[in-house]
Amino acid sequence: MPQNLDAVAVRAWSRLALDALGRAREVIDAINVYPVADGDTGTNLYLTVESAAQAVDAAFTGHEPALPSLAETVRAMAHGALLGARGNSGTILSQLLRGMAQVIGGAEDDADGRPRVEGEADHADGRVLERALRRAAESAYQAVAHPVEGTVLTVATAAAEAATTAAEGADDCEAVARAAYEGACAALDATPGQLAVLGRAGVVDAGGRGLVAVLGALVGALSGETVTRRGETHTYARAEAPLDTRAEAVECDEPAGETGGPAFEVIYLLEADDAAVTRLRARLDRLGDSLVVVGGDGLWNVHVHVDDAGAAVEAGVEAGRPHRIRITHFGAGDAHTTTQPPRERTQRGIVAVVPGEGLVELYGEAGATTVHARVGEPPASGELVDAIRRAHAREVVLLPNDAELRHTAAAAAEQARTEGVRVALIPTRSAVQGIAALAVHAPDRRFDEDVVAMTSAAGATRYGELAVAERQSWTMAGICQAGDVLGLIDGDVAVIGSEVARTAASVLDRMLSAGGEMVTLVLGDSVPDTVAEHLEKHVRETYLAVDTVVYRGGRQSQLLLIGVE
Repeated sequence: MPQNLDAVAVRAWSRLALDALGRAREVIDAINVYPVADGDTGTNLYLTVESAAQAVDAAFTGHEPALPSLAETVRAMAHGALLGARGNSGTILSQLLRGMAQVIGGAEDDADGRPRVEGEADHADGRVLERALRRAAESAYQAVAHPVEGTVLTVATAAAEAATTAAEGADDCEAVARAAYEGACAALDATPGQLAVLGRAGVVDAGGRGLVAVLGALVGALSGETVTRRGETHTYARAEAPLDTRAEAVECDEPAGETGGPAFEVIYLLEADDAAVTRLRARLDRLGDSLVVVGGDGLWNVHVHVDDAGAAVEAGVEAGRPHRIRITHFGAGDAHTTTQPPRERTQRGIVAVVPGEGLVELYGEAGATTVHARVGEPPASGELVDAIRRAHAREVVLLPNDAELRHTAAAAAEQARTEGVRVALIPTRSAVQGIAALAVHAPDRRFDEDVVAMTSAAGATRYGELAVAERQSWTMAGICQAGDVLGLIDGDVAVIGSEVARTAASVLDRMLSAGGEMVTLVLGDSVPDTVAEHLEKHVRETYLAVDTVVYRGGRQSQLLLIGVE
């Protein structure tokens, strides 16, 4: 049966694209040599898609318990990308998504020239997807003042051409998306021969590499596969590699780009009419290069590289109302001006994501700047960057305390490094691992030594948790029913029970079977003190020389967090 694109598939696409860019972010950053070798293309694409995915989630939340239409969903994705577009490649990607939304969302006529009526179809077939990809490539070319071959534009065009060929023989969205992905891969491999700077560096285009990841995610959303690309080849796989548990401690370096280009990158959102934007394009084109203006319907995202940042902003003021102005001096981080001298930074800070009010207080007492992860609302990378700024330190250790936040935290760390902060990301998967890391933190040590000690303490802490099953499901421990108490160890279900205290004791026994010196218990709001008392007694009577410490976590998604050091 042909696979079509609907609102649910678009939501899956946005999430898979974010995950794919998270995994590829460092690789894309490393091969970023054009138009400026500032090593941030992967991070910018991740932040752009993160904004798009959040907008899609908001569209679904706003329609609960019903679903949004396909048109509403693709428009939300494009609008979110427009608002959150970062850098040259992120801005172009937002226009690619806008072009697709214009076709899929019904803003353009169908293949027969008949105006499409919003809401008349809850899905799009392969022919619609092909036209959407073609419109995306065309609109991206139109948005760039001076298009260059061997870039993401070339990759987008190749994807559209491959989709057109596929659509001639089938109207299956999956087949069209797969053809577009494979066409994009082939075009990406050819970019070093099209753009001299890529050939000299021996790399493919970074923006094109990001688009390949996004198109691979579209194939995954339609087929259920996980599409991966390694090196200069691509394969289809169904399993994701485990998270690397090593700490990442990289200093912010000066970009290795060629000299002689403009000194500043200027980005802003602009409210203006079409005529004013046409005049603005001409003026900015005279001021600098890498000009990309995307958007429409009164809201635009403007990106340009210039030597006179003030003139670029002034041009925006004359055209309409610019806001969210971001000025980056290449090699010197953000250049937001201020009338007062900057406050002196402390030497070192800790930033941690914590799941409950009680842990916010505990981490705060230990000197950490916290980001509260509310139930069902994981923080975005922007919130983590803001927390790093609030820490106001030259060196920051970042503790995400959740395996699902690994890509978000990595993008935030990379962004903070561009602002001159030395950031080490310790991939803690649970708040109890973060507590163990904080316990050995010594700000008087050298930064690298402190990071190694904290990483070692976190890695030596096994983590468990108790949660309530929401529905019948297969698990590593067997079939669970809705309402069962699940005991998880290192992320996998190990025990299925009916009572919190007994299930927790069983989890503790399994965790302590390999040894341990300290047990940490973090109780959720709904767990009575008697459970902690029972577990403390159980550990005291069963395991000699093992201490237990208990904290109240407040409102959190887990009934109980368990750490064994």
